[in-house]
Amino acid sequence: MERTLEMVAGELDTTWIIVATVLVFFMQAGFAFLEIGFSRGKNVGMGIAKILANFSIASIAWWGMGFAIAFGGSAALAGDSGFFLTVGNTVGGVAGETYGAEVNGQTLAYFIFQFMFCAVSLAIVWGSTLERIKFVAYIPFAVVFAAIIYPLIAHWGFGGGLFSEIGSGVQDFAGSSVVHLTGATAAFAALLLLGPRRGKYGPDGRPRAIPGHSMPLFGLGVLILWLGWFGFNAGSALGTEGNSFAEVIAVTNLGAAGGVIGAMIMISLLTRKLDVGMVGNGAIAGLVAITAPSGFVEMWAAPIIGLVGGIIVVAGVLAIEKKLDDPVGALSAHGLAGIWGTLSAGLFASPRLVESLEVGQAGLLYTGSLTQLGTQAAAVALTFGAVFILSFVTFAIIRAVFGLRVDAADEDAGLDIAEHGMYGYPEQFIPDAELAGYGAIPREPAQVALAPDNKRTEEVPA
Repeated sequence: MERTLEMVAGELDTTWIIVATVLVFFMQAGFAFLEIGFSRGKNVGMGIAKILANFSIASIAWWGMGFAIAFGGSAALAGDSGFFLTVGNTVGGVAGETYGAEVNGQTLAYFIFQFMFCAVSLAIVWGSTLERIKFVAYIPFAVVFAAIIYPLIAHWGFGGGLFSEIGSGVQDFAGSSVVHLTGATAAFAALLLLGPRRGKYGPDGRPRAIPGHSMPLFGLGVLILWLGWFGFNAGSALGTEGNSFAEVIAVTNLGAAGGVIGAMIMISLLTRKLDVGMVGNGAIAGLVAITAPSGFVEMWAAPIIGLVGGIIVVAGVLAIEKKLDDPVGALSAHGLAGIWGTLSAGLFASPRLVESLEVGQAGLLYTGSLTQLGTQAAAVALTFGAVFILSFVTFAIIRAVFGLRVDAADEDAGLDIAEHGMYGYPEQFIPDAELAGYGAIPREPAQVALAPDNKRTEEVPA
């Protein structure tokens, strides 16, 4: 069969989508490192189990139901075709219109790429619940989130649903609202039912710092997420035509850089110290903020959007911490920055890029009109309202049926040993003599002095 230029172009587009898929998948490692770094040593192993379980459960739920609701129809609310997707089946909606009604390799590339967005949004939920949530709570929520909650919002924003009918269309290129605000809103619902970690608030109600055990791991997580974001945003171009994806990568990098600088300035002014966690979250906030406008704004606007995101995340973390215990700052980095990113398109969207993408109108700075900004605000409100209601109800049912929080003794012992029967860092918690069978050589005649929390503190002569 003679190959045409159109066939070759389609294969090239599919190859780029798969490369972007791999980059976005690698963000799961970034979330793992970031959350482990912000956790205490007694809770690090659960972070790995959580990532693996949630990704796997969500994969099945997305295949069976989520993709069909998100991209399998053209109704305003939800899709209705493409359940249990496989080659030869038929699918409608955006997927069918773009790649043909009969499912093929291009459809499946789109299917797996869009799932990675669902998995990122789900990963955002759990960072706020670290160190006190029962493992059993992950399973039912992952099913509901990947099968119903996220797909509904993805259909509205990416699948030709409700958001395309607001004004002349909502500008959310890669998901500041669809992905990041959705995950942060679900996390907010969980926190209201879960409560803070033991010892987070003193008798006077003031928050206490509970430092994570490894800033190097946290920093590695941030850099991995930064890399993955190039696939996240530029992959949303869904092809290589016109090389627009390269412009999106450049804009994304400038937004992240602006976020770091904004956070550095803000935390230095407030504390006279350059807090490592805040600087890292500045990068995340800059990336989240530039996600919605990344295909709509010129390069000059990107560092400004990121800079504001970095300022917002620092102020947000400090304000939210007074009432809610969010160990990784997800409500600020993904929630507040996601709101800002969505709104920023209504300010900075370029006439050139709006015309190219044929979504919405140019921003306030070009037109003097508040129309697109109002459209963006409506999307934020609809996303928050729908996700919060569905998530709160789901978590309330989970709490009633399974319980949501571990008991005080298990929380004090650490979720690694309480939930999984093993330590992530056994050398920190198990005396050397008991580690002999695991490769450690007991040091005799020394004895091991134990602190009340069972941590080895020092060796003393026998």
